[in-house]
Amino acid sequence: MLLAIFATGIVIVALLWEVCHPRLAEELDKRRARRAFVEGVGFDPGRERRAEQRARQLLKSCVNEEEWAMYRDLGFIRVWGRNADGPAIGGTERTLEGAPYAYLVYPHKPIVSYLPQTRQLLSEYCVEFPDETKPYGSTRLPDSDDALAKWMALTGDERRLIATANMHLPGRQVDPKQVQRDLWRLAEWERARMAKDRRSTSGAQT
Repeated sequence: MLLAIFATGIVIVALLWEVCHPRLAEELDKRRARRAFVEGVGFDPGRERRAEQRARQLLKSCVNEEEWAMYRDLGFIRVWGRNADGPAIGGTERTLEGAPYAYLVYPHKPIVSYLPQTRQLLSEYCVEFPDETKPYGSTRLPDSDDALAKWMALTGDERRLIATANMHLPGRQVDPKQVQRDLWRLAEWERARMAKDRRSTSGAQT
């Protein structure tokens, strides 16, 4: 008798499962869909593109014509070092003796210092400028805003930025070969600009 009752109970449970399972699965799918929607709220590729366009306009209005053209054409900005004894951290004997040095400012990459005469890479400086005002989505600044923040920090208070940044040897995050290619591109870009300026000057004189 007990065995028959137990078997009947199993059959009833199995039947109930067959009836309820589709509804439970459907409800779980709905919950997953709602959760995915909530987590994805705020991401809008169109809005991100518009934010980058506004950031580029702001960058253009703040830097000089050469720096803007450099960023527009090459994707980075060169900032000349201003300290007579070189970077506060990460310099060399040559920079201590007064050798000119400069930085390459990339969006969302460390700042790279180097010697323009020899293209020797000196150091990488990791700094972050998160966008903490966003009520949604990522705190990552648009590319041009990140480049502008680094440019402003370097030109405004180079010593403070370098002293507070996380300094690493070249190659920690930025491929040295890529930096060397960028320095070559920069040299070619400057030659082309100078040649264009000479042609413009000659044309104006004639």
